[in-house]
Amino acid sequence: MATVTTYKTSSPYKTTPYIDGKFLDILNYRTLPEHADDLYRPIGIKYQFRPDLLSQWLYDTPDFWWVFIIRNRDVIIDPVWDFTSDKWIYLPKKSTVLQSLGG
Repeated sequence: MATVTTYKTSSPYKTTPYIDGKFLDILNYRTLPEHADDLYRPIGIKYQFRPDLLSQWLYDTPDFWWVFIIRNRDVIIDPVWDFTSDKWIYLPKKSTVLQSLGG
């Protein structure tokens, strides 16, 4: 019998429901509010295809790689291959991310 896993606050799956208490349903994107103090910057060559490295630099953990997709849905669809150096994206501050996610 499968057991339901409880995902960490830092996980993009934290709010995704289960089907029959056994199977993870389709990803339910978490919310992240837009703030006037979000930085608007190019991804840059150092972080091309590596949202985990940008997350590590900004938030001191690679676990928030998915925050960039949530905040920039009109620019990033695929979390890796759309993460290119020529794209400009909004970067929420660490305090905003932690407050929004309850961490």
